[in-house]
Amino acid sequence: MRQFDQQRPNPARMYDYMLGGKANYAVDRLAIEQLAELIPEAVPLARANRAFLQRAVRYVAAAGVRQFLDLGSGLPTQGSAHEVVPEARVVYVDHDPVVAAHAAALLDGARGARGARGARDSGRAVVVEADLLDPDDVLAQAGRFLDLAEPVGVLLVSILHFLPDSAQPQRAVAALRERMPPGSHLVISHATTRGRLEEDRAGGGRQGAPAGGGDRTPAEIRAFFGDFVLEPPGLVQAVDWRPDRPKLVGDWSLPSSLMAGVARKAAI
Repeated sequence: MRQFDQQRPNPARMYDYMLGGKANYAVDRLAIEQLAELIPEAVPLARANRAFLQRAVRYVAAAGVRQFLDLGSGLPTQGSAHEVVPEARVVYVDHDPVVAAHAAALLDGARGARGARGARDSGRAVVVEADLLDPDDVLAQAGRFLDLAEPVGVLLVSILHFLPDSAQPQRAVAALRERMPPGSHLVISHATTRGRLEEDRAGGGRQGAPAGGGDRTPAEIRAFFGDFVLEPPGLVQAVDWRPDRPKLVGDWSLPSSLMAGVARKAAI
């Protein structure tokens, strides 16, 4: 297996560390500590994002979906989809060949560890190396493991904001929507400096938005869902999407720059 460069921080390993995982190196931990000094909300934002993914996956599974396609997944650790719904089939997709290789090793290791403890080993999660901007390749590879004639939960969690409009992520997501059968669900979270819906409604524009990234307004994020039906409560702050508990005193400090939503493809 190709090995990670232990002398250079890796975004997937850094994210694992922010979630409390162990699939990271000292250089990743140092990078996060430095990042947290500059952006104190970075770690809470990562954890709020993972908590949203878990709630969304449980919701979609409760709707009867038994297979998931996680695009731009990074390392499948710390409460990823296959841990939330172990009875479902899950395909993790990442375009980084080293991340994909290490993710496969993590899944194999987890299956071996469960087997050693005598627990059920379903072998229902796999990882493939592909680019979400090439939906034909993604679906061709995923179709070897998933039944794409049946409803699928497609996860685009905290990935689209890394893709500028010049990369045409809108076209790639539209192609995925078209190929998803009725009953499928699309799960999206997207960071934005225009994170508050009230600000977007006020029509303040995007002055000061960084160039070259995918800093999109809530309306632009909503467009990724196309004509899919947004499930209640719609496109909201990630911490407000079907929270597991009521807000407590002090929750005002939770990150407010991450929009999230889940939408269903209606029957034709």
